[in-house]
Amino acid sequence: MSTATTTEAQDLAPVRTESLTDLLIAKERPPRPSALSASLTFGWRAILKIKHVPEQLFDVTAFPIMMVLMYTYLFGGALAGSPREYIQYLLPGILVMSVVMITMYTGVSVNTDIEKGVFDRFRSLPIWRPSTLVGYLLGDALRYAMASAVMLTVGIILGFRPDSALGVLAGVLLLLVFAFAFSWVWTMFGLLLRTEKSVMGVSMMVLFPLTFLSDIFVKPETMPGWLQAFVNNNPVTHVAAGVRGLMEGDWPAADIAWSLGWAGLLVAVFGPVTMRLYNRK
Repeated sequence: MSTATTTEAQDLAPVRTESLTDLLIAKERPPRPSALSASLTFGWRAILKIKHVPEQLFDVTAFPIMMVLMYTYLFGGALAGSPREYIQYLLPGILVMSVVMITMYTGVSVNTDIEKGVFDRFRSLPIWRPSTLVGYLLGDALRYAMASAVMLTVGIILGFRPDSALGVLAGVLLLLVFAFAFSWVWTMFGLLLRTEKSVMGVSMMVLFPLTFLSDIFVKPETMPGWLQAFVNNNPVTHVAAGVRGLMEGDWPAADIAWSLGWAGLLVAVFGPVTMRLYNRK
């Protein structure tokens, strides 16, 4: 290369560098995503995880089917005279039980991402802070809806006959609202506990008394008085009774109000605690 060419290149280099710098500085930054947009994006991420790991759908397909078949034919003859009669009472309760029990996987997913270091990256992004956790819950809401659809399909095959399609939709919606709120409990445990096994262990300790000591399987009137006091004030009982009443074509205003009240209380208590743990994690 000649001396003249080298000198010319050296003279042009600062100009090109300066122009590139000016271009980068002058470039407008993309607008900060809204809270809704960020939450939906993380919700889509949760759905994509299901797409790439379809085994995650086992708990919303095989598990509900197994529950319906097992309890219908195991207790139906003894408690109601026949499985077909018993499933009219059982299915709404089993639907609530199955969805409430799979809410614990929200905490497991949160804990897994923390262990992998993914949350450190999320916290550094210029987004609405709760959107990460809300995205998890939105993605899980789809799983809850799938579990509800599977259980209702199996129940109809076995003889369940709801009085109103609108009542079925209203009952499922009530259950999804409660499950979304209840999932905040497990996000807290996912942030608080060290391993996913610990999250699952604590979750089962909470879920088993709440689901089995309720009116899912039998009416509270058949229980001892001291047990009725717990069952009648159990949030799962209120949700199950509300869903059952809606599917029967009634409007159980008291149970619906209790269910929505419990949902609001869960979000009001565990939402701020979860975000405090998330910000300090």
